[in-house]
Amino acid sequence: MQRLRAWLDRLRSSLWFVPTVLVVGAVVLALVLIEIDVGSEWADRWPRLFGAGAGATRAMLSAIASSMITVAGVVFSITVVALTLASSQYTSRILRTFMRDRSSQAVLGIFLGVYAYCLVVLRTIRGGDEGAFVPSLAVIVGVLLAFVAIGFLIFFIHHISSSIQATSIIKAAADETLDAIDRLFPDRLGEASDPATTRTIEHALEVDQRPWRPIAAVRTGYVQGVDNEGLLAFARERNALLRMERGVGEFIVEETPLVSIRGDEALQAGAEKDLDRVYTIGRQRTMMQDAGLGVRQIVDVALRALSPGSNDTTTAVTCVDYLSAALARLAARHFESPYRLDEGTLRIITRGPSFRSLLGEAFDQIRQNAAGNVAVLIGLLRAVEVVAGRTQDPDRLQALRQQADLVAGVAAHTIPEMHDRAGITAVLTRLETTLPRAHEGLLR
Repeated sequence: MQRLRAWLDRLRSSLWFVPTVLVVGAVVLALVLIEIDVGSEWADRWPRLFGAGAGATRAMLSAIASSMITVAGVVFSITVVALTLASSQYTSRILRTFMRDRSSQAVLGIFLGVYAYCLVVLRTIRGGDEGAFVPSLAVIVGVLLAFVAIGFLIFFIHHISSSIQATSIIKAAADETLDAIDRLFPDRLGEASDPATTRTIEHALEVDQRPWRPIAAVRTGYVQGVDNEGLLAFARERNALLRMERGVGEFIVEETPLVSIRGDEALQAGAEKDLDRVYTIGRQRTMMQDAGLGVRQIVDVALRALSPGSNDTTTAVTCVDYLSAALARLAARHFESPYRLDEGTLRIITRGPSFRSLLGEAFDQIRQNAAGNVAVLIGLLRAVEVVAGRTQDPDRLQALRQQADLVAGVAAHTIPEMHDRAGITAVLTRLETTLPRAHEGLLR
């Protein structure tokens, strides 16, 4: 099932799948309409609509087909130019969002579909000694499809002009990240897990002196997903405890430990291949089970904006704003315990993200590259303020307090003018009520 989801995700990220479906649909539509011959009665009743001869019909459909394939080439060229601009100006990791854009895929498919439709209809038109046959209904539909394609061309020009703007790119990545958060962390934060149970499990792990035996990966790449039920079955069949050495989104090298196993039974041959069926490993990270990838994309755009070559403070602040939206949603969500039990028996020790790790991934590099930038530092503190208002969990508030302290430290060392630090001090003062001692002595 996990492999199927990965395959479907690759299809969605491809530029060929949707156009192929639309081309096949256009060919099927042409074949159906050709068989539905309206006959001479309709031609006599509406001669201006259905009464065109074979020669004129061929000329018209040929003109439509040639123009459609030309425009399809232009659309493809514009798409490639947009991808190149996005890659060079923002980050290459944002290309995945462009390639998943259904609007661009549909526009390319519409033009190719109309071209294929006209070819199929052209093939059936006969005149003169061949025996006259003009599928009038199919011809009229072809003309209508040409007008539809013109509308899609106008839409595409507007869409591509909007989509390469910084705000649109960041929002698209943020929307995909929020969808991943809702999918991967569906449960609202409730009561804290029982610490006594966690301490009991950790004590049992310390007492157990059996060695950990590594099971190596059979391929190199990024861990895109894990079939949790399959991994549990793998541990149950061997009556063993598994510890994940690489989590989703991490890079694994062939013949290095993917998981470690602790059990009394001997490790059977072929365990690596059985484990490979549970893990999905590919050449790049995906959003299937990796919300951190969306955070990484937005951070990369912010880092490019903060680079000396770009120096685009507004884009960096926009990235921080959308990161605060993602973290605010995460702050109210439940993160599962790393310990997975099966009928009371500990079977798997997982390796996954935590709120603290995602918070650090979102803010650390931006803060490190925003030295002396008042607007970005204020944006980071306001983001901390927003996220802090969405949670009462003491551990998460402590992580946010640490981020506020770090930002205040950067401001104290890189912004010498008191006037420039006034906005930062104002935000830190407001944070005292939510995050006590967030800036004690740092800006004084």
